Amino acid sequence: MKKSRRHALGQHFLASPAVLRKIVGVIDPKPGDVLVEIGAGRGGLTAALAETAGYVIAVEKDERLISALERDMPPNVEVVHADVLSMDFRELRRRAGVPALRVVGNIPYSISSPLLFRVLDDRVVLSDCVFLLQKEVAARVTAGPGSKSYAPLGILLQNEFEARVAFTVAPGSFSPPPKVQSALLTLRRRPVPLHPGAAEEPFRTFLRAAFAERRKMLWKNLARRSSAATLAAAYTALGLARNVRAEELPADSLFALFQALHS
Repeated sequence: MKKSRRHALGQHFLASPAVLRKIVGVIDPKPGDVLVEIGAGRGGLTAALAETAGYVIAVEKDERLISALERDMPPNVEVVHADVLSMDFRELRRRAGVPALRVVGNIPYSISSPLLFRVLDDRVVLSDCVFLLQKEVAARVTAGPGSKSYAPLGILLQNEFEARVAFTVAPGSFSPPPKVQSALLTLRRRPVPLHPGAAEEPFRTFLRAAFAERRKMLWKNLARRSSAATLAAAYTALGLARNVRAEELPADSLFALFQALHS
């Protein structure tokens, strides 16, 4: 059976006024803020944000929703028909004339990981993000070592942002209801990253290798890239057990190991 346009875009519109009020409370828009809303949909969150925000750039990919948004939104809302994954946040910030953008939205599951990597790449022009997304994705972003959700994306984002789950949202708060729980994720950019340089490609490549096969020992995953002698020296210097797995190590230890192997 052919998917509907809404199904294909992964759209689940927020239908609970109480949840909407809670989200706006967490975002706490101010008169000097420029907010970029991803997936404006029918404009419920857009209109609520516009009541106190200085300016809202409402991005919507579904062309069928654009005319209603343009008709119904107040003057401080700019409706943009675009795919957010192709947008230039740096140009938006320059055009808005503000030190940093705030990015918010009800995020379809299909774009959550690509969008979060975009946030990582464009972090210097963002002050914070508030995203309603699948609970499983929020768990990956906020997880610590020892958790099955602990993964490279969360390690990279937590290095640059303070990440937390504000609250969870039941399927019945959406129309149509999704099959999974959702969560409101907040990302507030740190004044300085925990480990400068950790967002760059060399450390990302290291993390992909380290977590490539989670059930294997970290040593075996890294042995494809480093010699046994190099690994032994680094493990000894850092006091790491030979049988440790990547998911058992805190980000500090993983970054220290990366530095030891690439010094």
